[in-house]
Amino acid sequence: MACDEVLVVAAPGEAPELPEDAAAPVRIVHDREPHAGPLAGLVEGLRAATTPLALVAGGDMPELSGAVLREMVDDAHETGAGAVALAEGDDVRPLPCVVRRDELPVAERLLADGERSLRAFLAAAGVRAIPEATWRALDESAGSLKDVDRPEDIGG
Repeated sequence: MACDEVLVVAAPGEAPELPEDAAAPVRIVHDREPHAGPLAGLVEGLRAATTPLALVAGGDMPELSGAVLREMVDDAHETGAGAVALAEGDDVRPLPCVVRRDELPVAERLLADGERSLRAFLAAAGVRAIPEATWRALDESAGSLKDVDRPEDIGG
């Protein structure tokens, strides 16, 4: 298991259905404002987290690889990086990522300055990118980067 707790960050007033048989305790945390963007969700999640590291993924990422997530968490522990993410070519993907709770002030400052982007936060936190060859050895199909934004994304 990659996590000791699971936090689901939801829009204000939303009550998502949670699995009853999760391997770790699951809690719902709410954004303070609707439609505030992914950085606001990260801030609320980090504020509520009780562990030094937060593994961050989208609720629309159905094919996350446990081996890749464990590699990311292990890398963060071993290197002390403020954030760890996956490289895809020359790009660093914002999700999934691992973030140290100690980076919360950086995220809060960016949010207060009007930033909404996880990419901006990762850059400010000095993200460490796991090379594509390393994580692809654990997830050949790259399912860890798949997200489902539209119904047609489910099949492909």
